[in-house]
Amino acid sequence: MKTIPELLQQLTQCIEAEPLDRQPKTLYDPIKYALSLGGKRMRPLLVLLAYQLYKEDTETALPAAIAIEYFHNFTLIHDDVMDKADIRRGKPTIHKVWNETTAILSGDNMLILAFKHMAAVPAQHLKAAMDLFIETATQIDEGQQMDIDFEKRSDVTEEEYIEMIRLKTSVLLGCSMQIGAILAEASEADAQALYNFGINLGLSFQLQDDLLDVYGDPETFGKKIGGDILCNKKTYMLIQALKHAGPLQCTELKRWLSRERFNPQQKINAVTHIYDTVGVRQMAEEKINLYFNAALDALETVQLSAERKQVLLELAYKLLNRQS
Repeated sequence: MKTIPELLQQLTQCIEAEPLDRQPKTLYDPIKYALSLGGKRMRPLLVLLAYQLYKEDTETALPAAIAIEYFHNFTLIHDDVMDKADIRRGKPTIHKVWNETTAILSGDNMLILAFKHMAAVPAQHLKAAMDLFIETATQIDEGQQMDIDFEKRSDVTEEEYIEMIRLKTSVLLGCSMQIGAILAEASEADAQALYNFGINLGLSFQLQDDLLDVYGDPETFGKKIGGDILCNKKTYMLIQALKHAGPLQCTELKRWLSRERFNPQQKINAVTHIYDTVGVRQMAEEKINLYFNAALDALETVQLSAERKQVLLELAYKLLNRQS
């Protein structure tokens, strides 16, 4: 089996070889910029890791892995426009380097390239892979719209929020795992278990992302801290604070949520203080643990040796900054 660094090198070489030196440069340069930012490349890596649980020739799974990487970056570009985010992976976002129109169009082109690569998977698995990819893309849009709808609501429940992040974030991790398994001709039971592993890992990962947006180190987080607080994003943190805060805390929190003019750092400090007082951090950490353990349980049911699954187990612990 290839190691994670070897798989990442394989992915990087393929991405760098992509034929993006086309005209107009104003369309393709933002795509090259987005891909050059790298990131963890977790999703395409999961395709290859799932595939090589069963087969060694990871080159067969590369088209699907590259498709997933294009698709994921397309969603990030459009998310940054919708969220008016300035920083992505520690660098200025595409709409800040260029403009919103260019970001939207370049993102659209990345979506097209994603489907082009997915269409290149082996013919005998094309329908299954494409059906799953299309359903996943549809669900991600549904999750994004739910996230947008939540901006206008003050009564978002924990259950609604979990469903939103499942659709917006987790399904792509599950899809990555399952497509790798499909291409490797794994059993349906194993493919479903790997999908469930990805779903629960994604939920844990997104909840941790929410936590880090409040309590993380901006140097390692890659984004400004407190962005969710400033835009009143209905995160697990805010939902729990509104649910568990006392009358005075709740009044103060709602006052900050309703203010249109404020000092950004003052708002971040005030809301974070309420989170500290209510114990929101501990609530989030418990929920993160719940889904992380569910991911481990799903991986346990995959009918392969523990040694074979060890690399996925190590990746899960690494993503959540944990000790095995």
